[in-house]
Amino acid sequence: MFKSNNVTARLFERQISTPAPGTAIHRARRFYENIVPGYTIYDVECPDHSFRKFTDDGLYLISFSRNHQDLIVYRPTWLTFSCKEEDCDSHDLPLKARKFESFFTQLYSVNLASSGELICKDFFLYMESNQFGLFATSTAQIHDAPPTGGAIQGVPSVEKITFYLLRLEDGARLDERVFHNDYVNLAHSIGAFLYDDLLAIVSLRYQRIHILQIRDSGDLVDVRAIGEFCREDDELFLNFNSQVLVNHVGNGFHHSMPELETSFMGGIKQRLLSFIFRGIWNEETDQTMRVQCLKKKFYFHFQDYIDLIIWKVQFLDRHHLLIKFGSVDGGVSRNADSHPSFFAVYNMETTEIVAFYQFVKKMMASLPFSCQSQSPSPYFDQSLFRFDEKLISAIDRHRQSTDHPIKFISRRQPNILKFKMKPGPEAGSTDGRTKKICSFLFHPILPLALSVQQTLFLQASVVNIHFRR
Repeated sequence: MFKSNNVTARLFERQISTPAPGTAIHRARRFYENIVPGYTIYDVECPDHSFRKFTDDGLYLISFSRNHQDLIVYRPTWLTFSCKEEDCDSHDLPLKARKFESFFTQLYSVNLASSGELICKDFFLYMESNQFGLFATSTAQIHDAPPTGGAIQGVPSVEKITFYLLRLEDGARLDERVFHNDYVNLAHSIGAFLYDDLLAIVSLRYQRIHILQIRDSGDLVDVRAIGEFCREDDELFLNFNSQVLVNHVGNGFHHSMPELETSFMGGIKQRLLSFIFRGIWNEETDQTMRVQCLKKKFYFHFQDYIDLIIWKVQFLDRHHLLIKFGSVDGGVSRNADSHPSFFAVYNMETTEIVAFYQFVKKMMASLPFSCQSQSPSPYFDQSLFRFDEKLISAIDRHRQSTDHPIKFISRRQPNILKFKMKPGPEAGSTDGRTKKICSFLFHPILPLALSVQQTLFLQASVVNIHFRR
């Protein structure tokens, strides 16, 4: 724990003392108590883009054109200007330094969306080790599409969804993956999860978890698809046995056999039901009590289990997935937290369910977290700063805008205001009746942030730059 708030004293203390094991990063983040974005340039003159986020290493600022056709990538830089006066701090910034281009340099603009497609402005995943970016485009949703080809009733269809893998250094398009007549929840990257070089994409419409590997070469390689089949040879095995059975029936070996069913319960659902059944079976040793428990806990809820669909997935490690199940309505709803949910831990190698949680606490309803949905900025470290989470937080979401500044208070000194940020115009909005939303983009390392305020009527956004002068 630092004893002084003076940054020079803190640097000297860091030189002569060694932090406790495992506390080096936390100790380094404490320097941000002294280095804060306390100066604001209001209503910056900037391109009319939809600004998405900084990459987690701080090298790129991702944005999209307003027509959702182009990707525009910037390199964050730091403001530099000269001053001939004696007391430069008392003077305002020169006009040239108050522009967007003084803080960001455009690297390139790439057209991603083809005819009839739009870029999903809420979808972006970043592979820091290779500086690869994953983006998505899609056509319009068809809400009343018939559930053909094994699709789930009630899930909309999208004619074409395309995932693009780009090298962010120069915008080179490395690979792509296309899903036809399918539905992947692209909002806030809910339908995909990135873990090291492994990518999971959830098809809600066909209830498949597509596992892909991102090679260093930039290739997207299919690893497996989990859903109706769990092992790579499941489909081959079932087709072979079905053909053998058909041949036996045709040769008259079983004249009383009814017509063969052409549908069956998917592999992941069958494993889930088996795990639930075995868990209830092992609760009791008495045969009579076992039967009673199965009737009460399994067969009574059997149809509810059958109706469950996969909502979201998250990698726990390279072999295990946390899978969230729920109703069809919850899977396509914007507010899925209000619907009952169930969680399962699935081993991709053994194809077994290893854990299942039925009566989930409300505090766990937000699990699994969407990939890369939280800002790594130290200014959201609640051991350092206190702020109103209704107005701003590390979670990547739009917030209702306010004309009052958002205050960041020191945790160690509760009466000390470290800095404040005000979205929108400096003098406030002239029309208080217009509903406004705001998003904040914090650089993960530098004391630099963007606040973007916009109305619901597609008017030009108000962009402010907050930085340490």
